[in-house]
Amino acid sequence: MDTIKCMSTFVAVASQRSFTSGAKQIGISTKLASKYVQQLEERLGAQLFNRTTRNVTLTDTGQAYFDRCVPLLDQFDELEGLVQERQSELAGSIRITAPTGFGGKQLVEALRPFQLQHPKVLIDLYLSDHQISIIEEGFDLAIRFGGLKDSTLIARKLMDMRVVVIASPDYLAEHGEPTHPQALSGHNCLLQMASADPEHWKFCIDGNVSSFKVHGSFQANSPRAVVNMALGGLGIGMCPMYVVEPHVKKGRLKILFEDKEASELGLYAIYPQRRHLIARIRALIDHFTEVFEQYY
Repeated sequence: MDTIKCMSTFVAVASQRSFTSGAKQIGISTKLASKYVQQLEERLGAQLFNRTTRNVTLTDTGQAYFDRCVPLLDQFDELEGLVQERQSELAGSIRITAPTGFGGKQLVEALRPFQLQHPKVLIDLYLSDHQISIIEEGFDLAIRFGGLKDSTLIARKLMDMRVVVIASPDYLAEHGEPTHPQALSGHNCLLQMASADPEHWKFCIDGNVSSFKVHGSFQANSPRAVVNMALGGLGIGMCPMYVVEPHVKKGRLKILFEDKEASELGLYAIYPQRRHLIARIRALIDHFTEVFEQYY
């Protein structure tokens, strides 16, 4: 019996409250996960889970064991990382979650050279536009825009991303180009609902930041959806630079009020608090910092 493997499986199942989801998280079959947990229970002589047809919950003994397993497994990872660091060869898995739009292109482009340099590091990337609890879902790292709200996590800023106002040449030809943010009240503005205050756009006017009320016929929780509507000539949008840039370079979108920009989005690497950050994760965060500080 591999005790570490059984403990890791137990923690995954307990975190997910499901043998199926726990097994998927660590890349094994449900049958094998059940076998490992059963072996662990037999070794300990204790029942760790209450099992029903619908869910899996920890027994009191299981909860106490879980609370001690998590830091022990972290220490084991740290120990492996220390050895790898001394051998100058990184190995092992890193589970990452990131926003769909940014993660599917810019993040993947940043990951590619890291994996070429460290071929024994397995990257498991999960893209979602919903904010995921990285501890409960078993992720090592989250790449997110915006500040940190959870005090149990640590955030390291990777870069500041410009947030720009854009419109298509066709829209501007038909409706005119606004010369001052006040004029936006007379335009159809496309609202990006994932932003902090989607109906108020901020601009720097005479050295002071001012907020201007906007409205329109379309709103979405995805900046890519807003950009696609702007490309179709429906209205004026405000979006992060990464999703806008390729269309601006091709002349399909124009950036407005560049001299009055006041909004930025911080991009952060977020990870659980640990006394020592595992070597492969620390190396990846350092790599991201170096890559993204050259952007925008």
